Amino acid sequence: MPQQPSSLFLAVTGDSLIAAAVPPARDLVDDRPQRTRSSDGRRPRRRRGSPVNPYARLFAITGARAFTIGNLMARLPMGMFSVSAVIMIAGSRGSYALAGAVTATGLAATAVVAPWTARLVDRLGQARIALPATALAVLGSLALLLCVHYGAPDWTLFAAYAATATTPNTGAMSRARWSHLLKGDEKALHAANSFEQAADELCFMLGPVLAAFLCGTLFPEAGTLVGAVLLMTGMLVFAAQRSTEPPPRPRTAARTASPLRARGMPPLLVAFLAMGAVFGSMEVVTIAFADAQGHKAAAGVVLALQAAGSCAAGLLYGATRPVGPANRRFPLCVAAMTALMCLPLLAAALTGSLVALAVSLLIAGMATAPTMVTGMTLVQSRTPDDRLNEGMTLAVTALLGGIACGSAAGGWAVERVSATAGYGVPVAAAAAALLVALASAPLTRARRHATARTS
Repeated sequence: MPQQPSSLFLAVTGDSLIAAAVPPARDLVDDRPQRTRSSDGRRPRRRRGSPVNPYARLFAITGARAFTIGNLMARLPMGMFSVSAVIMIAGSRGSYALAGAVTATGLAATAVVAPWTARLVDRLGQARIALPATALAVLGSLALLLCVHYGAPDWTLFAAYAATATTPNTGAMSRARWSHLLKGDEKALHAANSFEQAADELCFMLGPVLAAFLCGTLFPEAGTLVGAVLLMTGMLVFAAQRSTEPPPRPRTAARTASPLRARGMPPLLVAFLAMGAVFGSMEVVTIAFADAQGHKAAAGVVLALQAAGSCAAGLLYGATRPVGPANRRFPLCVAAMTALMCLPLLAAALTGSLVALAVSLLIAGMATAPTMVTGMTLVQSRTPDDRLNEGMTLAVTALLGGIACGSAAGGWAVERVSATAGYGVPVAAAAAALLVALASAPLTRARRHATARTS
């Protein structure tokens, strides 16, 4: 669960991402009035001289920079926890099978607990639920560290890591804040979702690298320890920004239906499941391919290039004006992702070169962020306002489930066939997501026309 050389590094990382997305704009000023409101009903103050750059407009909202820095600090460990746990457990117990089983147990527990945590966040408020839930998760991580260090029985590792499942979905809470602040401004919300996706990619790009560095350079438990401190600190900073927090939505007599029953949500979640399989299988297969080439240590760098391509594409996508509704753009984005996922397969099969594979992954990654941004936009539009965190957490849970399935399928293909053939798994998973997106599109249009006729 952890990672970071120092709190200064985290602060620099958060500010760097914001600075990259918010270039100075000197004379360009947006004089249009803000339409967003804070949780107390007042309009957030816009800083004087706010530039028209879409990302600069986002961070001109009072409190936006502060909650984003806290969000990045708390989100970065999400990309390092599992890597740190594997290194720590395998190093002390000499078993990758045990390490994999422990992390898989944590993933399964998260899939069960996360939607309930998100539901409480929607009902009672972010700060009220996120802080104690994070504290419990941090205690679980520290318990895992102590159990490994002092040679406790294997079953204690499973119990300790399962306790980390209460970690709140920081990305969903951040997106919920943007959705609350930018309600009615689709262009600004598109930029916010793009920024959040780029932040996801950055954290999952830096997380594993930082975790491996800490565990290898300092001591095996360093990644988990630093990540725990970073998660708690970031959540404290994030929760302290009360002016941007969405108001809680307590349960009423007229209970809102579960997001699972919302129109268009089930097929969308199935598409997220398939996309998760793309990411999970790509990671396992790439590690195996690099190992077969005699460069296993380079696998992290190669995978980081894929995340870098997605991060850059996400920022560019957010800076452009979306063309057409999200339900029409989503199948096109998934189709582009499916086509580009063929590049790693071709590079591995035709060249066998790790350099060619790295270039192909960089290009293939450019379709990931636009697809995820559009998918999350659909999740937000189809989820009831009072259960927004829950709806987005269900999407993330579907992704996690897909990652687990994709990892297993990719590993099976590598062992039974070859690492090169394993690249067919992410292609097949992307194709499955495309079929689901295409099949659900006519249903969505039919429902929309039927609603229009009745109204």
